[in-house]
Amino acid sequence: MKEFENCLDKDFHFGYATAAVQIEGAWNVDDKGLSIWDKFSHLPNKIKDNTNVDETAEAYKFYKEDVQLLKSYGANAYRFSIAWSRIIPLGGRNDPVNAKGIEFYSNLIDELLANGITPFVTLFHWDTPQALEDRYNSFLNKEEFVADFCNYAKVCYEAFGDRVKHWITFNEPEVYSACAYLAGIFAPGRCSDRSKSSEGNSSTEPLIVSHNMLIAHANAVKIYRTEFQPTQNGTIGITLSGNWAEPWNPNDPRDVSAAERMLVFDIARYADPVFKSGDYPPEVRHQMGDRLPTFTPEESALVLGSSDFYGMNTYTAFYIKHKDTPADDTDTKGNVVFEETNWEGKPRGPKSATDWLCTTPWAFRKLLNWIYARYKYPIYLTEQGTTAPGETAPTEDVLNDTFRIHYYTTYVESLARAVKEDGVVVKSYLAWSLLDNWEWANGFTDRFGVTFVDFSSPEKTRYPKKSAYVLKELFQNLIKNE
Repeated sequence: MKEFENCLDKDFHFGYATAAVQIEGAWNVDDKGLSIWDKFSHLPNKIKDNTNVDETAEAYKFYKEDVQLLKSYGANAYRFSIAWSRIIPLGGRNDPVNAKGIEFYSNLIDELLANGITPFVTLFHWDTPQALEDRYNSFLNKEEFVADFCNYAKVCYEAFGDRVKHWITFNEPEVYSACAYLAGIFAPGRCSDRSKSSEGNSSTEPLIVSHNMLIAHANAVKIYRTEFQPTQNGTIGITLSGNWAEPWNPNDPRDVSAAERMLVFDIARYADPVFKSGDYPPEVRHQMGDRLPTFTPEESALVLGSSDFYGMNTYTAFYIKHKDTPADDTDTKGNVVFEETNWEGKPRGPKSATDWLCTTPWAFRKLLNWIYARYKYPIYLTEQGTTAPGETAPTEDVLNDTFRIHYYTTYVESLARAVKEDGVVVKSYLAWSLLDNWEWANGFTDRFGVTFVDFSSPEKTRYPKKSAYVLKELFQNLIKNE
């Protein structure tokens, strides 16, 4: 990749991302309260391998070792999430703050900074305190949830903002609302299917939840900008998910239109209110009708411009085909058909160990350009990575993870081309993930880490994979050193 040497600014952030539920363990240590995953992961038939979040990678105990891994991998940034119920065990604005939870994250931040690693802190990565779910159904009660989230955010700004300069409010409203409230496969597991859940409405609740996420985000940003940013001089934003949509047949205008529509429903539905218009795209409103909540004029003004950067998570791409039948009342993707191969029989790319995830570097550059052209905000890539087939033990072949190396090498080249040749402004690359972790409903069956974790060992032994060092060398060459 010699032609792209020094194409990234010297202040570019390269590193890794994690989430508290997936790696911390210590579910009841040092006065931590229950999260919705502490309850949900213990319910029968909810997790693929019948595991739970009690231990995971035990990063709560081994965080200093993990910081040394980051340093050895050449990372200058680390994105982690704070467990809300570790800071405020019962979650609410009138509930006590846990000093031991504050101390843990403060120590982690200090350890990162002492090793030259910039912390990127996510306030919410899908782990609502169970007490708020029990009190008022959390996200489904806008007034109560917004007030409690803003209080939690303020506690974090006060405790850590002297050292944390990169804040992310919410991670992936689309994925969380769809998985937790439409399909019912993530905590709290609500949906219309009564064989899965005794409560929930897959037609309306995902839209209410994601709407209230945007409003809570905007209010938390207002507090930061008003009370903390003038003295702490940090940045704050939201991270959105989204994968590229390629027309199944690029010669068919119906497929071209369907692919663009999927991008609008999957990405612009969240990004337009924040970065462009203060409201949902018209085509989304047209299809969803009254199911889609509305912003008040005050909310619209608050949401618009409520992110200092575009936080972007992306992993793969799909072939998208038009659909002639009307959309049902649970559709959130623009009434399209997802295909594994295109009209010529060409597959999306090499298959990972995860059913939805294929290696599609050809699409990454397209997506970067689409987002930058539409919003013109600097992009912070906050998640990207892959599983690899056959990673069941830390053997020589597994640690020489050629599948993942190919994924990262080709995607990073696409990033470099988008920056150097297309003029897209990208400020970070935070790979998913530092460690093999507990992958939500798939439990320990999906390994995304550049570090193999032996979950059966008491010390959760870490084994570096070769991909970590390949990424280190790639970014050493790409980032300007003067």
